[in-house]
Amino acid sequence: MASIDLKSPQGVEYLENYLSSKSYIVGFEPSKADLDTFALIQTPQAKTPNVLRWYNHIKSFSDKDKVQFPNKKADFSSTEGSSSKPADDDDDIDLFGSDDEEDEEAERIRQERLKAYSEKKATKKVVIAKSSIVLDVKPWDDETDMKKLEECVRTIQMDGLVWGASKLVEIAFGIKKLQIMCVVEDDKVSVDALVELIQEFEDFVQSVDIAAFNKI
Repeated sequence: MASIDLKSPQGVEYLENYLSSKSYIVGFEPSKADLDTFALIQTPQAKTPNVLRWYNHIKSFSDKDKVQFPNKKADFSSTEGSSSKPADDDDDIDLFGSDDEEDEEAERIRQERLKAYSEKKATKKVVIAKSSIVLDVKPWDDETDMKKLEECVRTIQMDGLVWGASKLVEIAFGIKKLQIMCVVEDDKVSVDALVELIQEFEDFVQSVDIAAFNKI
């Protein structure tokens, strides 16, 4: 494997071209490879904007941040003072490792994100839409057995239906209506169907009205 001197003009040019399409020396996050390379080069100039951008970025990290960088290595050795290959032979220089390593890093990050998304989705609470309803059930007359009427209403059982409190409310002339509350799951219980079922007790029920309807 050929080596390159990052302090030489050829080395700086190589690094400039390399960083034109990459943010870091290895993979997609700062690592020890960036610190090793940073230590080998001199302060870059404006004529190498990609190296200058990368250099200032790595320089901006604190010592506390740097010690937490993952341990990745750039595949090169400094040969200051030694002869270098001509620029035409750059294809033979494996200075920063293979693309396979970057592909593996990208796949690792993708898998971590997928795992985090799946875990978040699995723990997300499912919200069930419910409604609180107050029904006015009116009898035929004052001789209707209201206790029996309520018993009939409560015999209606549906998945997603829960009966609640009730009371008798006087209408007029001694006639009282049954006011009864229930909670329904919107996706499971049709209010219209519930009203129709109550009205089927026609020996007791004259009509059914919705007195209140609130989303929970």
